[in-house]
Amino acid sequence: MNRCAGAAKLLERERKELAIRALSGSETVSALAGQHDVSRKFIYAQTRKASVALDEAFPCGASDEQVLFDLPVSRRWLNQVTLALTMICRSSFRGVTEFMRDLLGVPISVGSVCNLHQWAAQQAGVINRAQDLAGIRVGLHDEIFQGTQPVLAGVDAASTYCYLLAAEQHRDADTWGVHLLDAKQQGLNPDYTIADAGRGLRAGQQSAWGDTPCHGDVFHIQHQCEVLINTLNSLARGARTRCTKLEARIAKGHVRVTWVAILLPSWNGRVRARRVRIGWPAMCAR
Repeated sequence: MNRCAGAAKLLERERKELAIRALSGSETVSALAGQHDVSRKFIYAQTRKASVALDEAFPCGASDEQVLFDLPVSRRWLNQVTLALTMICRSSFRGVTEFMRDLLGVPISVGSVCNLHQWAAQQAGVINRAQDLAGIRVGLHDEIFQGTQPVLAGVDAASTYCYLLAAEQHRDADTWGVHLLDAKQQGLNPDYTIADAGRGLRAGQQSAWGDTPCHGDVFHIQHQCEVLINTLNSLARGARTRCTKLEARIAKGHVRVTWVAILLPSWNGRVRARRVRIGWPAMCAR
């Protein structure tokens, strides 16, 4: 019997079915070969093809030791990683040195990291000074501090774009005025600004921009009101506590109570009478 002739007559669909039945193990290879008039070698060949196809369709996960890709490392790439660790990952300078040493085997000092950031800030300043600020309609100005050093800040209210961030030794009117004049040369001409009551800030804006309105912010007012509310709440809690203790003593008969009329000034200037309850220790009243 010519087994090769039987294998040649099988269609592609029949070969797939044959391989599936062989992989399932429901029938022996000899039985399949006899049913389709093919050799066992042919059955094994179809089984291997089907197994390879299944492995390609369902690849197993890569092992931890398998190399996923090769990354060319240059000095510029190392500088990018150094900046990304601080700007994106919020790492400290010392954390950057530890990362470079432990993971990449590259020694770098804290001073080198600081110098790299100073250089990057200078490059960013060149780009920032070339921006067109004419589209900003409302500016938000404030003074933040890096330790004891003031930092003058300006932000677009609509986009939160920071168009001013300058560390200075002073925060007086002259310092503010110089930076606002520089921003004006870039096209900054807002309808109004919002700031706190800082004298240097407001005086600098007036000298640089003239009659541009500077509205007050609500943060400081809310903060002062919160302090007042906390104080009044503390006084109220203390008064309630004293009242509760006094009522407890009255209930036990330790305090005698009487009603007296007192005169109190009202908000409209008139005097009004009010009855109040006054108590004193019972032993003293005897």
